[in-house]
Amino acid sequence: MNIALIGYGKMGKAIEDVALRRGHTITCKISSSNLQDFNPRVLQWADVAIEFSTPESAYNNLRQCMEIGVPVISGTTGWLNKKTEIEQLCIEKQGTFLYASNFSIGVNIFFELNKLLAQMMNKYEVYDVDIQEIHHTAKLDKPSGTAITVANDIIERLERKKVWTISKPENPFTRDLFIESRREDPAPGTHIVTYRSEIDDVEITHTAHSRLGFAKGAVLAAEWILGKKGVFSMKDVLEIDQ
Repeated sequence: MNIALIGYGKMGKAIEDVALRRGHTITCKISSSNLQDFNPRVLQWADVAIEFSTPESAYNNLRQCMEIGVPVISGTTGWLNKKTEIEQLCIEKQGTFLYASNFSIGVNIFFELNKLLAQMMNKYEVYDVDIQEIHHTAKLDKPSGTAITVANDIIERLERKKVWTISKPENPFTRDLFIESRREDPAPGTHIVTYRSEIDDVEITHTAHSRLGFAKGAVLAAEWILGKKGVFSMKDVLEIDQ
C-alpha cells in the first residue's frame, strides 16, 4: 500500500516506522518545510493519506484530499467544529474518510468501558464524576481530543451532566463535567475517569506507554479502509458494537 503522510512530526515518524515494517511504501512526507509538495501531482501516487498535522491546517488538508479523491485517515484534534463539513464533502465526492480522536486499540476499548460505566452510574446520584488527562508538554490542544470524546460519551448517558468544562467547579455535583488537563514530560497520554462519593471512588484509567499504539492503530485503519467508500470510525475498524 502506498501511503502519503500529511504531518511529519513525532506521530508521523512513528506511523512511518510501523508502516514500513508492515511492508508499505511512503510516497510523500508533508510538513511545514515542504508544503509545496502537497498537491495533486504528488498525492496521486498514494492509495491512502494519513493526516496528523495541526488544528489550524487539518481542515484544509482534509478538504484537499477529498477534492483530489484520496482516501484519508485523520487523527488531528482541535478542529472538530468543521468535522461535519468534511463528512458532508466526503459523501458529496463519494470519497473515503475516517477520523479518530485516538487510534489506540486500548483507548477504543476504554471508550466502550466508559460508556457502560456512565450508563450504570446514571441512577446512582451519590457519585460525582470528573476526567483527568495528562500529556507531554508539546501537545497543543487542551483538553485532549480523547478527553473530549470521553466527556461527550458521559454526557450522553449521565443525565445529571450537561456540558464539559476546563474550569474547576466551586462545588461538586454541578451540571458541569470537569476535565483537568496536565502537561508534563514524558507523558504519551493518560486518561482517568473517576466517580466519587463520600463512601468510595470508582475509577477507570488508560495509560499509554508510547506512541506505538496510536501509530499501529492508524496504519491498521489505513489497511482496513482501502477500497471502501464512506465515513468511518475506529468502531468500524475494530468491529465494536457489530
